[in-house]
Amino acid sequence: MPRSVNAVASRARRKRVLRLAKGYWGRRKNVWTVAKNAVERGLQYAYRDRRVKKRAFRKLWNQRINAATRIHGVSYSAFMGKLQVSDVVLNRKTLADLAMNHPAAFEAVLKKVTA
Repeated sequence: MPRSVNAVASRARRKRVLRLAKGYWGRRKNVWTVAKNAVERGLQYAYRDRRVKKRAFRKLWNQRINAATRIHGVSYSAFMGKLQVSDVVLNRKTLADLAMNHPAAFEAVLKKVTA
C-alpha cells in the first residue's frame, strides 16, 4: 500500500508560517525550517511582551507621579497612601497624565489629598 501524506494540509501549514515570516531578513523569510523557528520565537516574544508592556507602563506612570509629587515636597509613597484613604478615585494612568499635561490640576488633587 502506498504511503499516504496529506500534502494539502502540509502545504497550507507551511504557507501560513511563511506568511507570518514575511518581512524577516535573509533566509528567515523563505526557508521553511529557519522561518518556522523564527516565527515560533517571535510569537513567544509577542505573548510575553504583551504582559511586559503593562509592567513597563505602570513603572513609567509611577515615575511621573513621583517626579510631580517631589516638586511639591511630598514623596510618592506618602501621596499614594493618602490617596487610598481619601475619597479621590484616580488611577495611576490618569494621575500621570495630569502630572505631565495638566500640572495645575495635579496640584489641586495633591492639595485635596494632603489636606
